[in-house]
Amino acid sequence: MGTADDEQQPGPARGTAAAGPGLLDPTALGELARLHGPGLYRFALSLVRDPDAADDLVQDTFVRALSRLDGFRGDSSPRTWLHRILHNLAIDRARRAGREVLVDEVEERWQDDAYTVDSEVVIVRAERRDELEDALIHLPFAYRAVILLHDVEGWRLAEIADSLGIGLPAAKQRLRRGRMALVTLLAAGADRRAALEGVPLSCWEARARVGEYLDDELALSERTRLERHLETCPTCPGLYTSLVGVRASLGSLRDPDTVVAPGLAARIERRLRGSDA
Repeated sequence: MGTADDEQQPGPARGTAAAGPGLLDPTALGELARLHGPGLYRFALSLVRDPDAADDLVQDTFVRALSRLDGFRGDSSPRTWLHRILHNLAIDRARRAGREVLVDEVEERWQDDAYTVDSEVVIVRAERRDELEDALIHLPFAYRAVILLHDVEGWRLAEIADSLGIGLPAAKQRLRRGRMALVTLLAAGADRRAALEGVPLSCWEARARVGEYLDDELALSERTRLERHLETCPTCPGLYTSLVGVRASLGSLRDPDTVVAPGLAARIERRLRGSDA
């Protein structure tokens, strides 16, 4: 979760072309891709935790930016502008899987004077990258984005508010509530994993392979591990069964060949034979 040398300082990007009131051009955008591509990819990967999806988000961000060059007037830094585009694209694609913590409920716990956590447990878990990433991915998207930009990438709250298109008070609230929720999630990490003890693969690893599994493209060893996961996991079988059922229903949408009128079919066949008769 480190920060690239050229992006350690928040605020307007240094060394980028045409960051003033003039228009960006494709050449300048190429320079921005070189400077800010790594930071955009880290942000995308932290949001979606899927390298392929992160690649697509970054690529689509620059495609979208290229189509909107005339609209850039330097009101914000190029870095902020690009992160805003990626964030909006990610929101468009976000599909909740019912695993995000309800931040309102977490804040209610924090309002109870009797509520506390074992700080030693929380800090130890936070120092483990897999534990920290697992907790982050359970944060609602809006809170996760603010924490990643502020506490990971080192952005100022004013720049985050500008990038995400929200007010400064909202950015402050999301950071505060997101941090509270993250502590609560880390404290409960062991409970979340208790139901999965001894289960091969994590749920995300199993779900990321769903396409290859359904299309019979997994190696035998990987297929065996995934099937062992499905035999013992309390949550994934329902998802897989639903995917199988939905795919079967989609297949039923294909109309049979008989919907083509016999006369039309005959004319097409004659045309393919090179006869207009």
